Amino acid sequence: MQILLIITGGIAAYKTPELIRQFRRAGVEVTTVLSESAKAFVTPLTIGSVSQGKVYSELFNLTDEQEMGHIQLGRQADLIVVAPATADFMARLALGLANDLATTTCLATTQPILLAPAMNVRMWEHPATQGHLATLLARGVQLVGPNEGDMACGEYGLGRMAEPAEIFVAAQPLLQRGQALQALQGLTALVTAGPTQEPLDAVRYLANRSSGRQGYAIAEALAAAGARVTLVSGPTNLPTPVGVTRHNVTTAEEMLQASLAALPADIAICAAAVSDWRLAEPDHGGKWKREDRDGLTLKLVANPDILYQLAMHRQRPKLLVGFALETSNLQENAAQKRVKKGCDWLVANQESAEFSPFGNQDNQVVLVKAANSEAWPMMTKAAIAARLVDEILTWRKSQP
Repeated sequence: MQILLIITGGIAAYKTPELIRQFRRAGVEVTTVLSESAKAFVTPLTIGSVSQGKVYSELFNLTDEQEMGHIQLGRQADLIVVAPATADFMARLALGLANDLATTTCLATTQPILLAPAMNVRMWEHPATQGHLATLLARGVQLVGPNEGDMACGEYGLGRMAEPAEIFVAAQPLLQRGQALQALQGLTALVTAGPTQEPLDAVRYLANRSSGRQGYAIAEALAAAGARVTLVSGPTNLPTPVGVTRHNVTTAEEMLQASLAALPADIAICAAAVSDWRLAEPDHGGKWKREDRDGLTLKLVANPDILYQLAMHRQRPKLLVGFALETSNLQENAAQKRVKKGCDWLVANQESAEFSPFGNQDNQVVLVKAANSEAWPMMTKAAIAARLVDEILTWRKSQP
């Protein structure tokens, strides 16, 4: 196991040599990043001697970047620990600033991050700090401490950094999670997401209400597990997940071509809500006028079936997963569709008067395989993505 320890500029930095010793006694390899302000409290020589490794501190150091680029620095570790985490560091991380090696490394990683805050009690209680903390927690950053007690400034209250033993204990489950997150390393994955838009005239199109959230959550979970992910996305308002290569498309034909271009891939998950039809002859010349088209009739033709074409392709992914929306007989229709499409698994959900998965943060699905089907309870789309990746991890272990 391996951690990256980032030490920022607070008096509590004097505790970090003991923290490094605790990790090393447990057989955990420790790589360190020392901020410029942290050097006022501990020296690179001290940290390097205790960690038995190179101490990184400069973002634009040519030698360091050649030996270990800042992108790899955060991704090779199973866990990033920031101790102490100052108010300044937390603010910059929450705002997405990347103006030094510490913040840049944290922004570029997909691994778990554990913060051990240390600051004056008034700084900790300030609404700005609490706001930044809420932002970081919402993004999945973990926290240990701060503790209550006497401070170097003479005040008393919350703000003391957790003791090295506490940080070590808090890191253990995250280290295990970080190791699991790399279980798909070396695999490539294709994910399709979002709707497609089929033009009618110069300004109108045929589409559906898909937000793309489920596909984006799956792409993010696969990347966090170490896979190299290509996301082929229809029009959405979602940010690109960390560590994912995104290709924007509009129509079903464009999505098909981008998906085929992403082959070969070990895994393909077709979560996009592709329009089944398009206009036979789209009018790109201008906007239709109502007065010119009384009793408008549209002639539609079928769009390509992306999932089926991937299933029949000579470079078929080893694991091919489709998504389907049904309005009745969910499990029966999903089982038939899995066979018809030629995919290995099919994830099916249902649109009803009581619940619609479109634009919703939550969803309820059935995972259909050749041997069985399993109904999952209502959960967030991020939780569905995580559970699907767990299924993929099980699948990978079964591969020769």
